[in-house]
Amino acid sequence: MPEVKTSVSGDSLIIFLGNPIAAPLQFLASSLYDVVQDFLIDAFPVVVNGFADTTLVFVSDGFPESPRIRFNSLLGNPNLPFTPPVLELPFPRGKTYEVIQGYYGSFSHNSDFSRYALDFNTAVGDTITAAAHGYVVGVVDGYKHGGNNRKWMDFANFITLYHPEFNVFTQYVHLVHNGSLVALGDTVVAGQPVALSGNTGFSSGPHLHFNVLRPMHKEVISTPVASIGNYKGEELVRGFIVRN
Repeated sequence: MPEVKTSVSGDSLIIFLGNPIAAPLQFLASSLYDVVQDFLIDAFPVVVNGFADTTLVFVSDGFPESPRIRFNSLLGNPNLPFTPPVLELPFPRGKTYEVIQGYYGSFSHNSDFSRYALDFNTAVGDTITAAAHGYVVGVVDGYKHGGNNRKWMDFANFITLYHPEFNVFTQYVHLVHNGSLVALGDTVVAGQPVALSGNTGFSSGPHLHFNVLRPMHKEVISTPVASIGNYKGEELVRGFIVRN
């Protein structure tokens, strides 16, 4: 988790932002106090590089003792160059799967965060592999349950990888309980096993939800790929059979 500390000393508001992962983080901040918010609007978002930290100091004679600042952080640096990614399929060589939902899928691929996601009909326990070289920047594998109801939306296990070559992140979602095969901070290579498929979270049945995310100003959005395996992303429509 990002580290954030605030303090007021005399006429100075001091904000410390710490980034514990290998990817850049974009920090957002807001306050209910106008005297604080006026400074935050000009200073944020603030991008902190991987495994780095920064300290901001603002000077005014009107800061409250408790500035009541709300912080949020997003993956990535939108100011770095973006390249449409050339990826491998997220499962081992020799494996064949059906696409059960592609780009603009009406079931759940209809938001800025998921518009270009791909769903493959993997079974519980199938091996999931990294789609490109990168770093492990997110691991959630403690959930056990899921179902075809949006109440399970926040209960999916997933792995997040950062790929600085393209300035994108890949996510591998609905993993089995304790199904991660990597740890936060690990370096991975394309084709390396990273997790086991499952059916956790908002899911109508066992499958892998694979998404490529691009950092933008104050948001992270789903983005299409240049290619994935031997295919173009737009080719992978519902019912398409994919062989790695």
